[in-house]
Amino acid sequence: MGYYVNVEPTVNIYVEDLNPEGRKTIVFLHGWPGDHNLFEYQFDQLAHMGFRCIGLDQRGFGNSDRPLHGYNYDRLSDDVRCVVEALELKNVTLLGHSTGGAIAVRYMARHNGYGVSKLVLCAAAAPSLVKRPYFPYGQTKEAVIKIIQDTLNDRPQMLQDFSTIFFYRHVSQPLLDWFFQLGLTGAGWATAAIANTWLDEEGLFYDLEKICVPTLILHGIHDEVCYFPLAEAQKKGIKNSILIPFEDSGHALFYEQKEKFNKEVAQFIDH
Repeated sequence: MGYYVNVEPTVNIYVEDLNPEGRKTIVFLHGWPGDHNLFEYQFDQLAHMGFRCIGLDQRGFGNSDRPLHGYNYDRLSDDVRCVVEALELKNVTLLGHSTGGAIAVRYMARHNGYGVSKLVLCAAAAPSLVKRPYFPYGQTKEAVIKIIQDTLNDRPQMLQDFSTIFFYRHVSQPLLDWFFQLGLTGAGWATAAIANTWLDEEGLFYDLEKICVPTLILHGIHDEVCYFPLAEAQKKGIKNSILIPFEDSGHALFYEQKEKFNKEVAQFIDH
């Protein structure tokens, strides 16, 4: 079922809630520039394995409202808190991909992991998607600035270019078209604002240290968006964490090795 949760007086977040009677709950936070549909192949399998699968569309994307402001990690993690409270969720596994992983990290620190008993970070954009003087492993700031400029000048071309580094393995043209259409459903201003957040946010380095729940880190070794050293930094910064490299995946590990991905997530939650 799908419904809306009010997070601000004029902002509603769309929530997809599959198998509400499931034995354990997973809350999925999607990455940029898609929406909860990126996790289609997790909803397909994990719901049939008995899990309740909740996917929310970040503000500005999918079926959620598209305000002009609110695209920093603080506000985005506050949106997640509103959903957790509205649905009265407890002991959930919070799973974040890419920017969704960064939002999950901020949520755990800012909201003290409210309602969350386990955390899964997959290809997470943490502790920093961009290179910094003290962290040489990310994208260049110039590359991100180009993404922002291309978004504001020719967003369809930007999305098509991004798809070439999103996937490592060969995927069909119809699947690339599907990914492209997901990106187009987002608002241009939201797409640019999230990319700008990558440049501005530095607090995730400190947030990692505040995570106390068991954490599973899944990351493709061929990731060209969030490079593999980010996962190693997450492992170093988060107590009680496990890192599992995906040897045949890039940024889209939840699709490129979906059977392994779903198996690792299910085993982590059940044990």
